[in-house]
Amino acid sequence: MNTLHRIGAGAVFALLLGLGLAGCGEQEEVRQSLEPVAFHASDECHVCGMIISDFPGPKGQAVEKGGVKKFCSTAEMLGWWLQPENRLLEARLYVHDMGRSVWEHPDDGHLIDATSAYYVVGTTLKGAMGASLASFAQEQDAQALASMHGGRVLRFDEIDQALLQEAASMQHGGMHGHLSDDAHGAHAGH
Repeated sequence: MNTLHRIGAGAVFALLLGLGLAGCGEQEEVRQSLEPVAFHASDECHVCGMIISDFPGPKGQAVEKGGVKKFCSTAEMLGWWLQPENRLLEARLYVHDMGRSVWEHPDDGHLIDATSAYYVVGTTLKGAMGASLASFAQEQDAQALASMHGGRVLRFDEIDQALLQEAASMQHGGMHGHLSDDAHGAHAGH
């Protein structure tokens, strides 16, 4: 009987050890699931429902434990993120580094943390759904694009709904490609 007890206790111990190790694997999986993922030809924008790959320019994504929300442009993602209910989510935001991508087909291997990116607003470059906010990991790359295609460089925390609306109207010819002086002061953090 003592032998049966030891075998049973050993089996229970092995089972508990296996479950404990399996739990460690789940924690690793959750951490990995918060990393950026590739865009696919059939992906639809979370906001507008359009096919993401049909448009040039940088894209965005919000990755949370519950899944990934993909956006056809950085402006769409930022507009979504600025909604109060979305700010409460524990999501990581990613955008394409256009310093390492071509405008027509951004490289998913170069998705960067959106909160640390540099954004160029007011360029002549076309993207999805109005405003194009070109995203960059390096400030000098952002400055180079602004010099070449117009616009100015902003940080993540300088972008708000008013700026996104002005940028969208610029794409539609409403402001002739330039932010007003009031917008410059309001968004430059001065």
